[in-house]
Amino acid sequence: MAKSWEATAIAASVPRRNPVVLETTHPEANSSTKWLRLNNSSATTDEPSSGATKLRRMLFETNELIVCPGVYDGLSARTALELGFSGLYMTGAGTTASRLGQPDLAIAQLHEMRENAEMIANLDPFGPPLIADMDTGYGGPIMAARTVEQYIRAGVAGAHLEDQVLQKRCGHLSGKKVVSQEEYNARIRAAHAARVRMRSDFVLIARTDALQQYGYDECIARMKMARDEGADVGLIEGFTSKEQAAQAVKDLAPWPLLLNAVENGKSPTITVDEARAMGFRIMIFSFATLAPAYLAIKETLMRLKTQGVVGTPKNVTPVTLFEVCGLKHSMAVDMNAGGASFKEGV
Repeated sequence: MAKSWEATAIAASVPRRNPVVLETTHPEANSSTKWLRLNNSSATTDEPSSGATKLRRMLFETNELIVCPGVYDGLSARTALELGFSGLYMTGAGTTASRLGQPDLAIAQLHEMRENAEMIANLDPFGPPLIADMDTGYGGPIMAARTVEQYIRAGVAGAHLEDQVLQKRCGHLSGKKVVSQEEYNARIRAAHAARVRMRSDFVLIARTDALQQYGYDECIARMKMARDEGADVGLIEGFTSKEQAAQAVKDLAPWPLLLNAVENGKSPTITVDEARAMGFRIMIFSFATLAPAYLAIKETLMRLKTQGVVGTPKNVTPVTLFEVCGLKHSMAVDMNAGGASFKEGV
């Protein structure tokens, strides 16, 4: 059997790496010859914590509720970074809608999801950790393992793996079907083994969508089995009441649970304060940026169609938007390298 979640949490999956040693001179060069790229560097430097390590420490070394707005592209992610959230969540529904213009019906596959997650995770690789949707793992155990491996290489801190059939749908739609417990266990087992092979602190989140089809007790049973196979966190999708959500935390304690907050979805609206009081450890808001973006875009385009103007507020200039997306950093890179592209400003 795979390592228990308790052991995984305590051991943090992998031993810490030793500091990186940097040589300031080539071993065959004389003392007066230096490689410019290492001039004035310190003799040693500690490797920065990965997003996965940050997320694991937040989970198991603090008691805070990790609130993650759902982001789906570079601008929504940059805006969340600007506001200082402690974590981000890449929504599968948002990725499918923004990149493919399609509904969340298993249309986006590993390539689209990994590519989008890698872009978001590396906007600020030293910033808040990114949790991503990995759907069903996009196939059997081999694909579930491959998805974890690719997400780890992409810089994703953690992801949730669900038990829906491969022809899945958004967790807040009706008519969901799930695979057998045995088949789901195989997915979790393969995903856990993959992150152990990769020596990563990657946080594996087990998600069940069995509530619609089989009821609450089946969800608890599936979560306990996923926990015993090495999953770090649990996610029961589509709670039907606040009381049911609070009970799940109690029934699975002290194993940490994640709450997916989808306003106007299948579940009642639960606030951050309510989730914190219930004992949830992570809270993701899957449609936090996607739904408001749709409303704002539609309103603006309607104004353009009817009034002939966009109506952008005067304080929102092209420079403002570019600064959100890292304009000052790009200018600094050019100027520090001796470039003159921005000597007259922008």
